[in-house]
Amino acid sequence: MKFLKQFLSILIVFQATAQEQLEVNPPENIKTIIFRGPTDDQFPIVQLGEEMYLEFDDLNASEDDYYYKIIHCDYDWTPSQLLKSQYLKGVDNQRIVDYGNSYSTLQPYSNYKLRIPNSNVSLKVSGNYMLEIYDSYNELVFSRRFVVYKNLVGVGVSLKRVRDFDYLNEKQSVQFSINAGDFQWVNPKREIKVGILQNYQWKTALYNIAPQYTVGRQLVYRYDKETSFFGGNEYLNFDTSDLRAPTAAISRIEYNELYHHYLFTNRYRSKEPYTYFPDINGDFVLRTFQGRDTAREAEYTKVHFYLPYEPELGLDDVYICGKFNNYAFGESNKMTYNSDSGMMEAVMPFKQGFYNYKYVLANEEDPAKMSIVSGDFHFTENTYTVLVYYRNFGDLYDSIIGVGTGNSRNITN
Repeated sequence: MKFLKQFLSILIVFQATAQEQLEVNPPENIKTIIFRGPTDDQFPIVQLGEEMYLEFDDLNASEDDYYYKIIHCDYDWTPSQLLKSQYLKGVDNQRIVDYGNSYSTLQPYSNYKLRIPNSNVSLKVSGNYMLEIYDSYNELVFSRRFVVYKNLVGVGVSLKRVRDFDYLNEKQSVQFSINAGDFQWVNPKREIKVGILQNYQWKTALYNIAPQYTVGRQLVYRYDKETSFFGGNEYLNFDTSDLRAPTAAISRIEYNELYHHYLFTNRYRSKEPYTYFPDINGDFVLRTFQGRDTAREAEYTKVHFYLPYEPELGLDDVYICGKFNNYAFGESNKMTYNSDSGMMEAVMPFKQGFYNYKYVLANEEDPAKMSIVSGDFHFTENTYTVLVYYRNFGDLYDSIIGVGTGNSRNITN
């Protein structure tokens, strides 16, 4: 009995101190992180047993050693109670052995590739996971979330315009249902949890949403306000695939120590009506016309951004964000004011390819300020993902038993 009390006290302390596993963004020498599953979407949501792919560049170009670790997490992204042997087959903390230096590039770099599962490790259970990359000094370099699921329940997703007249033209509401089929649940209101993602972004994800009602073996979520997102606007883009050929977004190209691509000055689209402008929802695609092996032959170029200063910006910081930098706010993507031109300006390195980006104000607590430059429109095309988590009585972790997707191009009233 005494031993049991001690064990329970230790467990309570562990649970109280467990912290949410947040993604860590890399230092300046690590660029162009690609992390995906079998599809081209730049976020790995994979069925158990499917392959994931990680690739990144180190601009130090010294072929440094990097290692990977895998952490299993619960619904709230705190580490689960599972031992590594319970969620991994094999061992992690292995060195990434697939790497090589770039060749014939102005900017030298080392390119690293990792596939999971591999000969050293594979995953046993579904759920939330964190992939961590360490250097040879066992210091964390960066980390990325990923999701593994089993396809055990059906999830139907539809997009609606919100009924709140204050946001009628700005927000999109995600409505969905979960069909148990042959899956056996006892008390779904306690056993089932959901997470809703817009364009695979965790910063704006919605959690802790209970079903409105049940119909037989089906859970129905037909909320309006509780499951709504600001629509945002279509992303801006540029294409540096050809080093010497300006595209629609590039005004001119110069060659110095690297190639420099100067973009046309962008506008404040929040002041304009919505215009359909096809994008890839913040993602990027690497490609080069100057070589065959994009991973090691693509050049890094300096891309110059320009945005007119307007009083609406106030003293808030303005950042350039996209999947290329995991939507992070940092000194490298922060714009500075040029008093001579009256412009907010920034210069950033990009590997050759097609990129989506947007301008964001550094005020995450106020979504309205996030869209001062780009605007919010219910017409905007966005991809939504619904993750269905399950924990039966006595289980040690939250599994994922279904995934549903919907797109607002099919939005209805």
